[in-house]
Amino acid sequence: MLINDYYSQENHGPYELFDLGDFELESGGTIRSCQLAYTTFGKLNPNKDNAILMTTWYSGTSKIMEQVYVGQGRAIDPDKYFVIIINQIGNGLSTSPHNTPAPFGMAAFPHVRIGDDVRAQHKLLTEKFGLDSLALVVGGSMGAQQTWEWAVRYPEMVKRAAPIAGTAKNTPHDFLYTKTLNEAITSDPAWDGGWYKEPHAVHRGLRRHADLWSVMGYSTEMFKQELWRDLGFSSLEDFYVGFTQGYFLPMDPNNLLCLAWKWQRGDVSRITGGDLEAALSRITAKMFVMPIDADMFFPPQDCEDHQRMVANSEFRVINSHWGHLGLFGMDPKYAEQVDHHLNELLAIEV
Repeated sequence: MLINDYYSQENHGPYELFDLGDFELESGGTIRSCQLAYTTFGKLNPNKDNAILMTTWYSGTSKIMEQVYVGQGRAIDPDKYFVIIINQIGNGLSTSPHNTPAPFGMAAFPHVRIGDDVRAQHKLLTEKFGLDSLALVVGGSMGAQQTWEWAVRYPEMVKRAAPIAGTAKNTPHDFLYTKTLNEAITSDPAWDGGWYKEPHAVHRGLRRHADLWSVMGYSTEMFKQELWRDLGFSSLEDFYVGFTQGYFLPMDPNNLLCLAWKWQRGDVSRITGGDLEAALSRITAKMFVMPIDADMFFPPQDCEDHQRMVANSEFRVINSHWGHLGLFGMDPKYAEQVDHHLNELLAIEV
């Protein structure tokens, strides 16, 4: 167990903790006293039908989701909706490798799946808030994987769903890419099999990991147009060191590897014996599938392949030269498009 101030209330709060008790995982193992970190905005109405669930992406926290997607006058408006943002297991705020005491912490932390996150979130929403209906489930990247899983696993509860830049079943290409991310971290000698003693010991591996994100996370057009200048960076190196490396360096490597393992294996068809079409036919929510046009992780074609299997769905492409990492909201036009689509989705009677 390591103390890492990056995940503190000061940096990513305020957030509350919900104790799931001993939580059994789909791939075996149990997380004792599993804690979900969550935050809420707005008020639940008397009918309890204005709740929006937001899910987090790889490395992301509820604070990041709030800053990019929630606000007065936005589609996800706390004046209209009761917004719950739940941090996925392993993201550093909820129970994670770095904050789990021995003997199950660090490299001994058990494997978690997307389905585990969704089951845990369901328990929080039903037991803490008494919810049996969600007006919308929305998330990007790994948050999209959770959104797909929610729509398949709890179709009676999810009225609308918007997976942004993420697929219902991860692709072999994306599995391999994530493998390279992991190896960038674990090839650092300071990794020490996951038993490093100092929270920031694996900084060389985290820098290499961040550089892979810079290669694949943005689009070639972003680099050609030098859009990083809009963020105040003076050179390409200034950007990829100051922005992407700077983003990942404070994080815990075991946490990132925990998230990557479930990202690689995201697959809603696990509950239908591997039949993806059967799994997606379970969805009754009105769904907008929203890829980013220049995304090299979850390209539009991969997302459309899955959208076509969902009866009550629409395909809404978001245009942004920032690629997959447009999710972070650096591009004002990205935020405008997301709000436009989500406003339309929320206006549909279901």
